Amino acid sequence: MNILCDLFLTFAKIGFFTFGGGYAMIAMIENICVENKKWITHDEMMDITVIAESTPGPIAINCATFTGYKKAGFAGALAATFGIIVPSFAVIYLISVFLDNFLELTLIANAFKGIKIAVGILILDAAFTMLKKMHKKKLPRAIMACSCAAMLCINIFSLNFSSISLMLAAAAVSLGVFVLGIAPEQKGGGAK
Repeated sequence: MNILCDLFLTFAKIGFFTFGGGYAMIAMIENICVENKKWITHDEMMDITVIAESTPGPIAINCATFTGYKKAGFAGALAATFGIIVPSFAVIYLISVFLDNFLELTLIANAFKGIKIAVGILILDAAFTMLKKMHKKKLPRAIMACSCAAMLCINIFSLNFSSISLMLAAAAVSLGVFVLGIAPEQKGGGAK
């Protein structure tokens, strides 16, 4: 029962004190779940991030669900998921009930301008942390560089190209290289 409370409270803290959605939460999830509590490894965090990005639902909820499931099974997944959802739901509900013109208040509008900058920094921090810890292999770095260049060109030239198609192309290239790299080893191993 203690682990369920710990999962709920940990993810509630992440959900309550992190603005900017899932990408901004990645750095905080990694800091708490990987470095402090050691619930998951860095490689698992990288895998969760990739899988959570390519599956339906918000990335932070998917990360919380996986971490909770790994630590305490189905009950842990529920505790962690509710922990990350409840603070956001409560804050939005209170804002909608008590403040009709919430964003029209000068103080709130100015606060959100500062929050936008902080969110950008949190997202960049998560990206740089993952880049530093990424395996130093040429293929993942080449795929990453090509994907970044492609997304930059798509945005600059306002092309109608889905980011999902880009992810599928990167996955196909990686899978193709993997299959081609494994095939000679299997043929050689079978001949012995």
